[in-house]
Amino acid sequence: MTKRSKNSVSSRSMHLEQQPHACTARGCGVEQFAGATEMEQQMQDFFRECDKAPRLNEMAEFFSATAAGRSGVPTKLPRVDPRLFQGDEALVGLNNVQRQIWGRFGPHYFSSIPYRLEEDIRLGDAFLRYGFTGHDDSLTRIYILGAAEGILARTLAKLGKGKIQTLSCSPNKENEESFFLHGRPEHATFFLGPFHHLTRSRMVATPGLKQFSDGFDIILEDTTFQMYSPNRMVQIGFVKRHLKEEGIFLFLEKFRNADSDEYLRRELQKDHGYKTRFFNPDDIKNKTDVILQRMSRNETTLDDMSAALAAYFKYGCVTWNCGNFYTLAVSNSADNLRRLISAMAPPCIPNEYVYIETPASLPELAIELPPFRRL
Repeated sequence: MTKRSKNSVSSRSMHLEQQPHACTARGCGVEQFAGATEMEQQMQDFFRECDKAPRLNEMAEFFSATAAGRSGVPTKLPRVDPRLFQGDEALVGLNNVQRQIWGRFGPHYFSSIPYRLEEDIRLGDAFLRYGFTGHDDSLTRIYILGAAEGILARTLAKLGKGKIQTLSCSPNKENEESFFLHGRPEHATFFLGPFHHLTRSRMVATPGLKQFSDGFDIILEDTTFQMYSPNRMVQIGFVKRHLKEEGIFLFLEKFRNADSDEYLRRELQKDHGYKTRFFNPDDIKNKTDVILQRMSRNETTLDDMSAALAAYFKYGCVTWNCGNFYTLAVSNSADNLRRLISAMAPPCIPNEYVYIETPASLPELAIELPPFRRL
Protein backbone atom coordinates (compact mmCIF):
# COMPACT_ATOMS: atom_id res chain seq x y z
CA MET A 1 0.00 0.00 0.00
CA THR A 2 3.01 2.28 -0.28
CA LYS A 3 3.13 2.69 -4.03
CA ARG A 4 1.68 5.86 -5.47
CA SER A 5 -1.17 5.09 -7.83
CA LYS A 6 -1.23 6.72 -11.16
CA ASN A 7 -4.12 7.50 -11.45
CA SER A 8 -38.58 12.49 13.76
CA VAL A 9 -37.43 13.53 16.97
CA SER A 10 -35.30 16.52 17.85
CA SER A 11 -32.39 15.90 20.20
CA ARG A 12 -31.67 18.75 22.57
CA SER A 13 -28.15 20.17 22.49
CA MET A 14 -26.81 20.06 26.02
CA HIS A 15 -23.84 21.14 28.08
CA LEU A 16 -22.64 17.77 29.42
CA GLU A 17 -19.93 18.35 32.01
CA GLN A 18 -16.99 16.02 32.33
CA GLN A 19 -17.01 14.19 35.64
CA PRO A 20 -14.34 15.64 37.94
CA HIS A 21 -13.04 12.30 39.19
CA ALA A 22 -10.69 10.02 37.28
CA CYS A 23 -12.30 7.31 35.20
CA THR A 24 -12.18 4.14 37.31
CA ALA A 25 -13.25 0.68 36.25
CA ARG A 26 -16.55 0.79 38.12
CA GLY A 27 -17.13 4.54 37.67
CA CYS A 28 -16.82 4.26 33.90
CA GLY A 29 -19.09 1.27 33.62
CA VAL A 30 -16.56 -1.46 33.01
CA GLU A 31 -19.16 -3.91 34.29
CA GLN A 32 -20.68 -3.64 30.83
CA PHE A 33 -17.68 -5.39 29.29
CA ALA A 34 -17.86 -8.63 31.26
CA GLY A 35 -17.83 -9.95 34.79
CA ALA A 36 -14.47 -11.61 34.36
CA THR A 37 -11.72 -10.30 36.59
CA GLU A 38 -9.20 -10.42 33.76
CA MET A 39 -11.42 -8.27 31.53
CA GLU A 40 -12.00 -5.77 34.32
CA GLN A 41 -8.26 -5.52 34.87
CA GLN A 42 -7.70 -4.92 31.17
CA MET A 43 -10.22 -2.10 31.23
CA GLN A 44 -8.69 -0.57 34.35
CA ASP A 45 -5.35 -0.62 32.56
CA PHE A 46 -6.97 0.95 29.50
CA PHE A 47 -8.56 3.78 31.47
CA ARG A 48 -5.27 4.48 33.26
CA GLU A 49 -3.45 4.46 29.93
CA CYS A 50 -5.92 6.99 28.52
CA ASP A 51 -5.77 9.24 31.59
CA LYS A 52 -1.98 9.36 31.28
CA ALA A 53 -2.03 9.83 27.49
CA PRO A 54 -0.19 12.69 25.75
CA ARG A 55 -3.48 14.26 24.60
CA LEU A 56 -4.53 14.93 28.19
CA ASN A 57 -1.10 15.79 29.56
CA GLU A 58 1.93 17.05 27.63
CA MET A 59 -0.20 18.04 24.62
CA ALA A 60 -2.99 19.58 26.68
CA GLU A 61 -1.75 23.17 26.63
CA PHE A 62 -1.18 23.12 22.87
CA PHE A 63 -4.74 21.96 22.20
CA SER A 64 -6.19 24.38 24.73
CA ALA A 65 -4.37 27.36 23.25
CA THR A 66 -5.18 26.32 19.68
CA ALA A 67 -8.86 25.69 20.42
CA ALA A 68 -9.05 29.12 22.07
CA GLY A 69 -7.42 30.81 19.09
CA ARG A 70 -4.45 31.95 21.19
CA SER A 71 -1.93 30.13 18.99
CA GLY A 72 -1.74 28.01 15.85
CA VAL A 73 -3.88 30.48 13.91
CA PRO A 74 -3.22 30.20 10.15
CA THR A 75 -2.11 33.30 8.28
CA LYS A 76 -5.16 32.92 6.05
CA LEU A 77 -8.31 30.84 6.21
CA PRO A 78 -8.33 27.60 4.21
CA ARG A 79 -10.89 27.35 1.44
CA VAL A 80 -11.98 24.39 -0.65
CA ASP A 81 -10.60 24.18 -4.16
CA PRO A 82 -13.91 24.30 -6.09
CA ARG A 83 -12.30 22.63 -9.11
CA LEU A 84 -12.11 19.40 -7.10
CA PHE A 85 -15.91 19.36 -6.67
CA GLN A 86 -16.39 19.52 -10.46
CA GLY A 87 -19.50 21.64 -10.02
CA ASP A 88 -21.31 19.01 -7.91
CA GLU A 89 -24.20 20.93 -6.36
CA ALA A 90 -24.47 18.74 -3.25
CA LEU A 91 -20.81 19.21 -2.35
CA VAL A 92 -20.89 22.94 -3.08
CA GLY A 93 -24.06 23.41 -1.04
CA LEU A 94 -22.76 21.45 1.94
CA ASN A 95 -19.54 23.46 1.88
CA ASN A 96 -21.50 26.71 1.98
CA VAL A 97 -23.37 25.59 5.09
CA GLN A 98 -20.32 24.09 6.80
CA ARG A 99 -18.21 27.22 6.35
CA GLN A 100 -20.76 29.36 8.20
CA ILE A 101 -20.43 27.45 11.49
CA TRP A 102 -16.68 27.17 11.98
CA GLY A 103 -15.28 27.86 15.40
CA ARG A 104 -11.69 28.56 16.46
CA PHE A 105 -10.03 25.17 16.02
CA GLY A 106 -11.35 24.35 12.55
CA PRO A 107 -9.12 26.80 10.65
CA HIS A 108 -6.00 25.29 12.25
CA TYR A 109 -7.07 21.72 11.59
CA PHE A 110 -8.08 22.21 7.97
CA SER A 111 -4.82 24.08 7.32
CA SER A 112 -2.74 21.25 8.78
CA ILE A 113 -3.78 18.24 6.64
CA PRO A 114 -3.84 18.63 2.86
CA TYR A 115 -7.36 18.61 1.46
CA ARG A 116 -8.84 17.49 4.77
CA LEU A 117 -11.46 20.21 4.32
CA GLU A 118 -12.60 18.69 1.02
CA GLU A 119 -12.68 15.27 2.70
CA ASP A 120 -14.91 16.66 5.46
CA ILE A 121 -17.38 17.85 2.83
CA ARG A 122 -17.18 14.53 0.99
CA LEU A 123 -17.84 12.51 4.16
CA GLY A 124 -20.67 14.80 5.19
CA ASP A 125 -22.35 14.42 1.81
CA ALA A 126 -22.06 10.62 2.01
CA PHE A 127 -23.43 10.51 5.56
CA LEU A 128 -26.42 12.62 4.56
CA ARG A 129 -27.17 10.42 1.56
CA TYR A 130 -26.83 7.31 3.72
CA GLY A 131 -29.17 8.75 6.35
CA PHE A 132 -31.80 9.83 3.85
CA THR A 133 -31.88 6.56 1.91
CA GLY A 134 -32.58 4.19 4.81
CA HIS A 135 -35.32 1.61 4.50
CA ASP A 136 -37.54 3.11 7.21
CA ASP A 137 -38.32 6.37 8.95
CA SER A 138 -36.00 5.78 11.89
CA LEU A 139 -33.36 8.29 12.90
CA THR A 140 -29.75 7.96 11.84
CA ARG A 141 -27.43 8.55 14.78
CA ILE A 142 -23.83 9.56 14.16
CA TYR A 143 -21.01 9.83 16.69
CA ILE A 144 -17.97 11.86 15.61
CA LEU A 145 -15.32 11.04 18.12
CA GLY A 146 -12.79 13.70 19.03
CA ALA A 147 -13.55 16.13 16.20
CA ALA A 148 -12.78 19.21 18.31
CA GLU A 149 -15.62 21.73 17.95
CA GLY A 150 -17.89 19.34 16.03
CA ILE A 151 -18.08 21.19 12.71
CA LEU A 152 -19.14 18.14 10.72
CA ALA A 153 -21.55 16.97 13.42
CA ARG A 154 -23.28 20.35 13.54
CA THR A 155 -23.42 20.54 9.75
CA LEU A 156 -25.07 17.11 9.52
CA ALA A 157 -27.55 18.01 12.25
CA LYS A 158 -28.44 21.25 10.48
CA LEU A 159 -28.96 19.63 7.08
CA GLY A 160 -30.45 16.38 8.39
CA LYS A 161 -33.99 17.80 8.68
CA GLY A 162 -34.53 16.04 12.00
CA LYS A 163 -33.61 12.64 10.57
CA ILE A 164 -29.98 12.78 11.75
CA GLN A 165 -28.85 13.18 15.36
CA THR A 166 -25.19 13.67 16.17
CA LEU A 167 -22.88 13.42 19.15
CA SER A 168 -19.47 15.08 19.46
CA CYS A 169 -16.91 14.89 22.24
CA SER A 170 -13.77 16.77 23.23
CA PRO A 171 -11.88 17.20 26.52
CA ASN A 172 -11.39 20.93 25.83
CA LYS A 173 -13.77 23.51 27.25
CA GLU A 174 -12.66 25.83 24.44
CA ASN A 175 -14.06 23.40 21.86
CA GLU A 176 -17.36 23.29 23.69
CA GLU A 177 -17.48 27.10 23.50
CA SER A 178 -16.94 26.92 19.72
CA PHE A 179 -19.62 24.23 19.45
CA PHE A 180 -22.15 26.76 20.80
CA LEU A 181 -20.53 29.83 19.19
CA HIS A 182 -23.29 30.14 16.58
CA GLY A 183 -26.16 29.22 18.90
CA ARG A 184 -27.47 25.96 20.31
CA PRO A 185 -27.72 23.56 17.35
CA GLU A 186 -30.79 21.37 17.12
CA HIS A 187 -30.26 17.62 16.82
CA ALA A 188 -26.61 17.94 17.94
CA THR A 189 -25.16 17.08 21.34
CA PHE A 190 -21.74 17.80 22.83
CA PHE A 191 -20.01 15.77 25.54
CA LEU A 192 -17.26 17.63 27.40
CA GLY A 193 -14.70 14.94 28.16
CA PRO A 194 -12.27 12.51 26.53
CA PHE A 195 -13.64 9.60 24.54
CA HIS A 196 -12.90 6.98 27.21
CA HIS A 197 -15.14 8.79 29.72
CA LEU A 198 -18.12 8.26 27.42
CA THR A 199 -19.14 4.77 28.52
CA ARG A 200 -22.29 2.75 28.01
CA SER A 201 -23.35 3.18 31.62
CA ARG A 202 -22.85 6.95 31.45
CA MET A 203 -24.80 7.06 28.17
CA VAL A 204 -27.75 5.31 29.81
CA ALA A 205 -27.61 7.32 33.03
CA THR A 206 -27.25 10.82 31.51
CA PRO A 207 -30.54 12.38 30.30
CA GLY A 208 -28.88 14.30 27.47
CA LEU A 209 -27.19 11.16 26.17
CA LYS A 210 -29.89 8.58 26.72
CA GLN A 211 -31.24 8.93 23.18
CA PHE A 212 -27.95 7.42 21.96
CA SER A 213 -28.01 4.42 24.30
CA ASP A 214 -29.33 2.08 21.57
CA GLY A 215 -26.16 2.69 19.57
CA PHE A 216 -24.97 4.59 16.53
CA ASP A 217 -25.44 3.87 12.85
CA ILE A 218 -22.12 5.55 12.03
CA ILE A 219 -19.08 6.33 14.17
CA LEU A 220 -16.18 8.40 12.85
CA GLU A 221 -12.91 8.44 14.81
CA ASP A 222 -11.15 11.59 13.68
CA THR A 223 -7.38 11.57 14.39
CA THR A 224 -8.03 10.79 18.06
CA PHE A 225 -6.60 7.37 18.90
CA GLN A 226 -3.15 8.47 17.72
CA MET A 227 -3.13 11.13 20.46
CA TYR A 228 -3.54 8.49 23.19
CA SER A 229 -1.61 5.29 22.44
CA PRO A 230 -0.94 2.72 19.69
CA ASN A 231 -3.29 0.31 21.49
CA ARG A 232 -5.80 0.08 18.65
CA MET A 233 -7.20 -3.33 19.64
CA VAL A 234 -8.57 -2.07 22.95
CA GLN A 235 -9.44 1.42 21.69
CA ILE A 236 -11.54 -0.04 18.88
CA GLY A 237 -13.18 -2.57 21.20
CA PHE A 238 -14.10 0.12 23.70
CA VAL A 239 -15.73 2.45 21.15
CA LYS A 240 -17.33 -0.37 19.14
CA ARG A 241 -19.68 -1.02 22.04
CA HIS A 242 -21.48 2.18 20.98
CA LEU A 243 -21.98 0.89 17.42
CA LYS A 244 -25.12 -0.87 16.25
CA GLU A 245 -24.68 -4.46 15.15
CA GLU A 246 -24.78 -3.54 11.46
CA GLY A 247 -23.35 -0.05 11.89
CA ILE A 248 -20.32 1.41 10.13
CA PHE A 249 -17.12 2.52 11.90
CA LEU A 250 -14.82 4.95 10.07
CA PHE A 251 -11.28 5.92 11.07
CA LEU A 252 -9.41 8.94 9.78
CA GLU A 253 -5.85 8.54 11.00
CA LYS A 254 -2.23 9.13 10.19
CA PHE A 255 -0.37 5.84 9.71
CA ARG A 256 3.23 4.79 10.05
CA ASN A 257 4.94 3.40 6.99
CA ALA A 258 7.23 0.37 7.10
CA ASP A 259 9.52 2.41 4.86
CA SER A 260 10.62 5.28 7.10
CA ASP A 261 12.10 7.21 4.18
CA GLU A 262 8.76 7.05 2.36
CA TYR A 263 6.96 8.27 5.49
CA LEU A 264 9.35 11.22 5.71
CA ARG A 265 8.92 12.08 2.01
CA ARG A 266 5.18 12.31 2.49
CA GLU A 267 5.64 14.45 5.60
CA LEU A 268 7.87 16.85 3.69
CA GLN A 269 5.29 16.99 0.92
CA LYS A 270 2.61 17.90 3.46
CA ASP A 271 4.69 20.52 5.25
CA HIS A 272 6.31 22.21 2.25
CA GLY A 273 3.69 21.63 -0.41
CA TYR A 274 0.62 22.52 1.66
CA LYS A 275 1.12 23.81 5.21
CA THR A 276 3.45 26.61 4.12
CA ARG A 277 0.41 28.19 2.49
CA PHE A 278 -1.06 28.79 5.95
CA PHE A 279 1.73 28.75 8.56
CA ASN A 280 5.15 30.31 8.85
CA PRO A 281 8.17 27.99 9.22
CA ASP A 282 8.48 28.59 12.98
CA ASP A 283 4.86 27.51 13.58
CA ILE A 284 5.38 24.34 11.53
CA LYS A 285 8.57 23.50 13.42
CA ASN A 286 6.94 24.16 16.80
CA LYS A 287 4.05 21.81 16.06
CA THR A 288 6.47 19.15 14.84
CA ASP A 289 8.49 19.44 18.06
CA VAL A 290 5.54 19.62 20.48
CA ILE A 291 2.94 17.36 18.85
CA LEU A 292 3.95 15.40 15.78
CA GLN A 293 7.12 13.76 17.08
CA ARG A 294 5.26 12.58 20.19
CA MET A 295 2.17 11.58 18.23
CA SER A 296 4.20 9.45 15.82
CA ARG A 297 4.92 6.99 18.66
CA ASN A 298 1.19 6.29 18.85
CA GLU A 299 0.67 5.75 15.14
CA THR A 300 0.26 2.26 13.77
CA THR A 301 0.73 0.73 10.33
CA LEU A 302 -2.14 -0.05 7.98
CA ASP A 303 -1.40 -3.76 8.30
CA ASP A 304 -1.49 -3.63 12.11
CA MET A 305 -4.67 -1.58 12.02
CA SER A 306 -6.26 -4.04 9.62
CA ALA A 307 -5.37 -6.94 11.93
CA ALA A 308 -6.96 -5.13 14.89
CA LEU A 309 -10.11 -4.38 12.89
CA ALA A 310 -10.40 -7.99 11.73
CA ALA A 311 -10.87 -9.01 15.37
CA TYR A 312 -14.20 -7.14 15.39
CA PHE A 313 -15.39 -6.73 11.78
CA LYS A 314 -15.88 -8.82 8.66
CA TYR A 315 -15.59 -6.18 5.95
CA GLY A 316 -13.42 -3.12 5.49
CA CYS A 317 -11.83 -0.79 2.96
CA VAL A 318 -9.79 2.35 2.37
CA THR A 319 -11.95 5.21 1.12
CA TRP A 320 -9.44 8.10 1.04
CA ASN A 321 -5.70 8.68 1.10
CA CYS A 322 -3.58 11.79 1.42
CA GLY A 323 0.10 11.10 2.02
CA ASN A 324 0.34 9.32 5.38
CA PHE A 325 -3.35 9.92 6.15
CA TYR A 326 -6.10 7.42 5.31
CA THR A 327 -9.83 7.07 5.87
CA LEU A 328 -10.92 3.49 6.59
CA ALA A 329 -14.48 2.16 6.80
CA VAL A 330 -15.48 -1.18 8.37
CA SER A 331 -18.69 -3.00 9.20
CA ASN A 332 -20.21 -6.39 9.84
CA SER A 333 -22.84 -5.58 7.21
CA ALA A 334 -21.54 -5.81 3.65
CA ASP A 335 -24.75 -4.24 2.34
CA ASN A 336 -24.53 -1.19 4.60
CA LEU A 337 -20.85 -0.68 3.86
CA ARG A 338 -21.50 -0.88 0.12
CA ARG A 339 -24.40 1.57 0.48
CA LEU A 340 -22.15 4.12 2.16
CA ILE A 341 -19.31 3.67 -0.33
CA SER A 342 -21.65 4.10 -3.29
CA ALA A 343 -22.93 7.34 -1.69
CA MET A 344 -19.40 8.79 -1.57
CA ALA A 345 -18.11 11.15 -4.19
CA PRO A 346 -14.67 10.32 -5.58
CA PRO A 347 -11.85 11.70 -3.40
CA CYS A 348 -11.54 15.44 -3.93
CA ILE A 349 -7.76 15.71 -3.87
CA PRO A 350 -4.95 16.28 -6.41
CA ASN A 351 -3.32 13.09 -7.66
CA GLU A 352 0.13 13.98 -6.36
CA TYR A 353 -1.03 13.42 -2.76
CA VAL A 354 -2.63 10.04 -3.51
CA TYR A 355 -0.65 6.81 -3.00
CA ILE A 356 -3.40 4.20 -3.33
CA GLU A 357 -6.43 3.84 -5.58
CA THR A 358 -9.68 3.87 -3.63
CA PRO A 359 -11.95 2.25 -2.72
CA ALA A 360 -9.57 -0.58 -1.82
CA SER A 361 -10.20 -3.61 0.39
CA LEU A 362 -8.20 -4.09 3.57
CA PRO A 363 -6.27 -7.29 4.35
CA GLU A 364 -8.45 -9.85 6.18
CA LEU A 365 -11.53 -7.69 5.51
CA ALA A 366 -12.11 -8.36 1.84
CA ILE A 367 -15.32 -7.15 0.24
CA GLU A 368 -16.49 -6.63 -3.33
CA LEU A 369 -16.73 -2.86 -3.47
CA PRO A 370 -18.97 -0.67 -5.62
CA PRO A 371 -17.55 2.39 -7.34
CA PHE A 372 -17.95 5.82 -5.80
CA ARG A 373 -20.82 7.88 -7.12
CA ARG A 374 -20.09 9.93 -10.21
CA LEU A 375 -19.67 13.68 -10.20
